[in-house]
Amino acid sequence: MTRDPGLQPERTRLAWRRTLLTLTAVLLLQLRPAFGGRAADAAPAGLAVVVWLAVLVVTWHRATGTGPRRFDSWSVPLTALGAAGLAVLGVAHVLGGVR
Repeated sequence: MTRDPGLQPERTRLAWRRTLLTLTAVLLLQLRPAFGGRAADAAPAGLAVVVWLAVLVVTWHRATGTGPRRFDSWSVPLTALGAAGLAVLGVAHVLGGVR
């Protein structure tokens, strides 16, 4: 029995798209308090946008299956670090540390 070589890359692209979609949803939840009018809420929202953009730039080629592969060694650790950073900001929102 032979394996179809096209299935694994397709699953990988779909997994990266789900990861980016999840991080985008978390980013939108992080941005919600920033529109409350308080200046203190703008800093965490700005940080969340910067983290999301960094992860997006580095992992976009994996999500689409196109582009140069020069970020391959960075994409997984950066995505994990970015997701952890957004999670920490989310926990701070829930616990009331950041309003």
